[in-house]
Amino acid sequence: MSTPFDDHLKALGIELPTPSSPGANYVPFTQSGTLLFLTGQLSQWNGERRFIGKLGREFGLDQGQQAARLCALNLIAHMRSALDGDLGRVSRCVRLTGYINSTPDFTSQSQVMNGASDLFVQIFGDAGRHTRIAIGVAALPYDVAVEVEGIFEVR
Repeated sequence: MSTPFDDHLKALGIELPTPSSPGANYVPFTQSGTLLFLTGQLSQWNGERRFIGKLGREFGLDQGQQAARLCALNLIAHMRSALDGDLGRVSRCVRLTGYINSTPDFTSQSQVMNGASDLFVQIFGDAGRHTRIAIGVAALPYDVAVEVEGIFEVR
């Protein structure tokens, strides 16, 4: 059954991937009070890893933003699952943390994260505005370019 938020996503032309299953001994999300914590999501679409490699070597800023946006789509897919299909229960995006697989001389990690941040604002409006951290790292699982995790307030 479609929710008003599903109609909103459709009007924006946004399709969500299928939520991935955990690859080890952890859960994809957990809720404590009104806070929903989502496990870091990789740049993949329906299990197919995309953007394999480093920012500053295989990829430039535009591709890094696309990878971060893909991570954000996966976060939203998991959030939808955690909220029994009702994204209308999201009150606020509290914080995003982005890990950018980058060369030592790549210094645009915060700009890469705009790919995720902009999507949350596009979808949730002012409730999508958040604090964030963007960290350059030497490696990520499966050599993906970006991983993003998030904390959300829900009703």
